[in-house]
Amino acid sequence: MAEDAEDIVARVLRQWQQVHPGLDTAPMAVIGRLNRCAALLQQATDAPLVREGLTRAEFDILGTLRRTGRELTPGQIARETFASGAAVTKRLRVLEERGLVSRRADDRDRRVAHLSLTGTGQELIDRIVPDQLGYEQALLAGLGKDRQDELAGTLAELLVLLEGRLGGLQP
Repeated sequence: MAEDAEDIVARVLRQWQQVHPGLDTAPMAVIGRLNRCAALLQQATDAPLVREGLTRAEFDILGTLRRTGRELTPGQIARETFASGAAVTKRLRVLEERGLVSRRADDRDRRVAHLSLTGTGQELIDRIVPDQLGYEQALLAGLGKDRQDELAGTLAELLVLLEGRLGGLQP
């Protein structure tokens, strides 16, 4: 990206300085850009996922089951994917209907479900993860590897800080 290129947040910050000279807009410079990047990434079509008829949220569930390598309850999946229990239940129903996830009732408490990938689900996630990572790399291609590593490290620091400060504040 060119050094003199201006993003939309820079314009917003400049406008706030005109309205309130001396106002410290440094937090807006960070959080505004994070929010804008998140919105743009959410708008970007995940082509490998779309080709397979998956949403990002369904992909996250399949990926969670694959990377943990064990059965999980819907509540555990919700915690792993930062989704509500109701949203996970809805997504699991779709994945079960497609034959990608199977459900097993708990031996002691029939109300508890244990979920795992089917063979078809495992084959799908193993096939699609490399394509999805390639797609995501293409989105970041304008940043070199060193800059991506630096950004990932900085975002990791921010995430740990926010999880410590905000983790207990969620409803």
